[in-house]
Amino acid sequence: MPATRIPGPPGLPFIGSLLDLTRNPLRTYLDARRDYGDVVRFSAGPPGLRVEFYMVFSPEGAQQVLGGQAANFRKENVLYEEVRTSIGNGLLTAQDADYQRQRRLIQPLFTRRRVDGYADAIGVEAEALVERWAAVPDGVVDAVGEMSRFALRAVARILFGTDVEAAIGAVRSSFPVLGAYILERGFAPVRVPRQWPTPGNRRALAAQEELYGVCDAIIERRAGAAERGGAEPDDLLGLLAAARGEDGERLDAAELRDQVLVFLLAGHETTATSLTFALHLLGRHPEEQKRAREEIEEVLGDRRPEAGDLERLPYLTRVLKEAMRLYPAAGVIGRRAVAECEIGGRLIPAGAEVVLSPWVTHRHPDHWEDPDRFDPDRFTPEREAARHRYAWYPFGGGPRACIGQHFSMLESVLALAALLRAFEVEAVDTEVPVGQALTLHADGPARIRLTAR
Repeated sequence: MPATRIPGPPGLPFIGSLLDLTRNPLRTYLDARRDYGDVVRFSAGPPGLRVEFYMVFSPEGAQQVLGGQAANFRKENVLYEEVRTSIGNGLLTAQDADYQRQRRLIQPLFTRRRVDGYADAIGVEAEALVERWAAVPDGVVDAVGEMSRFALRAVARILFGTDVEAAIGAVRSSFPVLGAYILERGFAPVRVPRQWPTPGNRRALAAQEELYGVCDAIIERRAGAAERGGAEPDDLLGLLAAARGEDGERLDAAELRDQVLVFLLAGHETTATSLTFALHLLGRHPEEQKRAREEIEEVLGDRRPEAGDLERLPYLTRVLKEAMRLYPAAGVIGRRAVAECEIGGRLIPAGAEVVLSPWVTHRHPDHWEDPDRFDPDRFTPEREAARHRYAWYPFGGGPRACIGQHFSMLESVLALAALLRAFEVEAVDTEVPVGQALTLHADGPARIRLTAR
């Protein structure tokens, strides 16, 4: 079937689907699958600046793009280019030989055994959060800000160890500026050169310089200590600096900074989203919360959660997976087709922008009964085994699957265990609007009321 006949919303006469995609992209994607099927063509923008892309909603299509034909779908769109330019060419954005080299050096640091060694750092931050929440006068906190703060502190502690405080301030002030800048340029019909002294360019450059400066200073300080014969720190930055390939290859200072920035960005925003919505959903579903707490108390007693508890808390893990189904941190995943190909019986032209949507696939009625209902038991081993592998893919899949998925699950489950043991939570905001930026995010507060136990 010719590409021009792939179905899709007609949109408005002059700007196509631009308004719908701007106002509520997630709802627009859901409606498109319902009305046009699993492969949908979108056209947006005025003549001369119009953008065309193809959304793929089926698990089979996601598997083809991320797994079976991954070599034909590359990270070459404008948004990835902007991420590379703003925060470096780390594991998230690198391709070809650069990616293979980075993955080869970094993979040993993300084995299950290595990641389990970070459980103590997660536990320290989780205990500090419990103490902070216990002192909240009215017992109401906004899970959005609180989980962002917690996840950032946890990943920064794991990356930098004793240098954690030096990095926190710069990351909290700079990442939002750079994230907004990346999005604005990634979707702008015309991008002015970064060198032009516009207010937006100047703000982004200042944020980038602050972020780079903090990371470079820590890396230089570590290098100087190593030259003086100091012990190599056992935090993730120290392990990255010490990583060697079979031929002795290593990451230089600029590559180290790129990896650190990617881990900071990907490692805190995604986990924060999962934790925010897990607490929000549990706050709306007291029976599921009670069941999770009973499991936690039986397994933990009064001790700090540890790495081995991930296997001992199957129901709490199912709660988290169901939260990630309903609110996947990567609401969309973009690629560019190198060669013409067929997906779901539709012909995708060479060079086309192809966009997957876990947000939609995770609600696909062919794979999820009553898809908007919160039901952690969807993730019993038997039900998981019966489903298509890509009916649930919050960490992507194939050769570019997220290297940190075990870390994310470990951090999230241990944090939830500590919080639910200490507090009962009740959702104050029963409805939380959701938007799509670099990651899925709450577009308003997600307040919960805490009752100390």
